[in-house]
Amino acid sequence: MSQQNIGGASSSNDEGAGSSREQDRLLPIANVGRIMKNILPPNAKISKEAKETMQECVSEFIGFVTSEASDKCRKERRKTVNGDDVCWALGTLGFDDYGGALKRYLHRYRESEGEKVNQEQAGGGSGSHHPRNYLD
Repeated sequence: MSQQNIGGASSSNDEGAGSSREQDRLLPIANVGRIMKNILPPNAKISKEAKETMQECVSEFIGFVTSEASDKCRKERRKTVNGDDVCWALGTLGFDDYGGALKRYLHRYRESEGEKVNQEQAGGGSGSHHPRNYLD
């Protein structure tokens, strides 16, 4: 008899059926670990358990915010969730600080994309565009 874990994770007895769906739902653990490592001091270590816990949390958070943004789009009879919808969802869900940072990122990103289009139209090509840190 298999046991059901909290959060829908499959137990070892039904790994074959649920594991691919579970992996599709979660961000790659290597990416999560890399982000965590960038924040910590160089000599800090991160346990597998910590990475897996963070992987579950960030994946759930993304789904939570996206669902709220999607509901807004559905009510407005739109099919595409955009950056403004995500910012709105963050604010609606009480994550105002993140919404403000994301709005700044979105503004800078859109400015950069406009510059890139102008450069390409002027014959500058895409090689002259330098990546920026949009969250500064």
